[in-house]
Amino acid sequence: MAKKSIILVADDDNWSREFLRELLTREGYRVEEAVDGTDAIEKLGNRNFDLVITDLMMPGQDGISVLKVAKAQQYNPEVLLVTAYGTVESAIEALKLNAFDYFVKPLNAKRVLLTVNQALERRMLKNEIEMLRRQVTGKYSRQYIIAASNKMKGVMHLVDIVAGSDVSVLIEGESGTGKELIARAIHFGGPGAKKPFIAVNCGALPEALLESELFGHVKGAFTGAVRDKKGLFQEADEGTLLLDEIGEMSPAIQVKLLRVLQDGEVRRVGSNTCEKVKVRIIASTNRKLSVMIKEGKFREDLFYRLRVVPITVPPLRDRKEDIIPLLNHFFRKHTKELSKGPVGFSPEALAILLNHDWPGNIRELENLVEGAIALSSFDLIKSHEVEAILNPEQKHTDGMDTGSDNLNLEAALEEFEKRYLLRALQKNGWNQEQTSKALRIGRSSLWRKMGKYGIKKPGRISYDRYGTI
Repeated sequence: MAKKSIILVADDDNWSREFLRELLTREGYRVEEAVDGTDAIEKLGNRNFDLVITDLMMPGQDGISVLKVAKAQQYNPEVLLVTAYGTVESAIEALKLNAFDYFVKPLNAKRVLLTVNQALERRMLKNEIEMLRRQVTGKYSRQYIIAASNKMKGVMHLVDIVAGSDVSVLIEGESGTGKELIARAIHFGGPGAKKPFIAVNCGALPEALLESELFGHVKGAFTGAVRDKKGLFQEADEGTLLLDEIGEMSPAIQVKLLRVLQDGEVRRVGSNTCEKVKVRIIASTNRKLSVMIKEGKFREDLFYRLRVVPITVPPLRDRKEDIIPLLNHFFRKHTKELSKGPVGFSPEALAILLNHDWPGNIRELENLVEGAIALSSFDLIKSHEVEAILNPEQKHTDGMDTGSDNLNLEAALEEFEKRYLLRALQKNGWNQEQTSKALRIGRSSLWRKMGKYGIKKPGRISYDRYGTI
């Protein structure tokens, strides 16, 4: 425990106040004194304290008032109360107002130091938890989801809308498209960001175990149930529960899930009583639930309960405008701690990546970037190195790319984009409308990019200097 913690001691009894000041100062703490409750409340508003030790009975403002003011401060110090035997009941009542503990006079130096240390340790842990919560909230906020394409911008528009409500959301999309990231963005982008977010993969657990995980069980409910266990619905109370791969859930569990959604109550396995829960449900699936309904594999009533707001995450092959920004992101992520290594992809390698269908979607793209960085022997990752990862069973003898090997990542991306645009325009006879459709970008975006690179429909001007893809 750092000994530079600042402690406010408030007591109208001079002897008690001086005893605490000398004891705590000897231990290396910084101590400030308040002669009564009014003085303490004034000091609480003027500086930040890690801990407040206040007498319960003081003239004017008493210790309870000091406690309430201390807990209302943004820096939220821990509070210890000092009381006489006749007011112990009042001190116990103060614990309900979130005081850490209390001392009974006469004060015991050993117990005071032990309790002060415990209170400051708890404050340190609370601060660390809050810092981690802010980091997690930032990591999964919408601004960290790459959405350069119009399709993903539409998805993020829906995320912004539903984040502020508690309606159920069904996220559909192929494996690897980032469905869980979307779910987390919805949770952490809303007013319940500080509440629990719990995810469970419905296809990863057998039916009996999934039932116990979701709804909990009581001691003796089945072999191995040696104690009562809360279910994930209870763990996520007031927060969000992500039911990943909901299409893998058995019909029996679907019935029990529907009952929870309808009644807002959960019954543990082996119990005869129900417990109230308030949980926001987000479900995700890579299967077509509408087809499963027709096949009798998924309940239609549950489907509509879950699908209050549907969000479909497009596959990467349908949002190719996002590929280069994603490459940038993953490249920075996986080279952040490297002292040396490749600085980017060659234009020829980028051409392969942009034309790949990405059956594994974003997950496949990140794995490729990580593998290419680890395996590359060049400043720029070459086309044959990319091909070797995409098609490991094929032999790749072409070990060289044309073009400059001195380009950084940004310059390489621009060089490739320039070539790719030119090739697409040439292929479509310089018809901008057809080209924008082929590239899946807006016509205005195409026009701006042509202006950026100085690309114009040729008369007698040659564009050979751009080369070919």
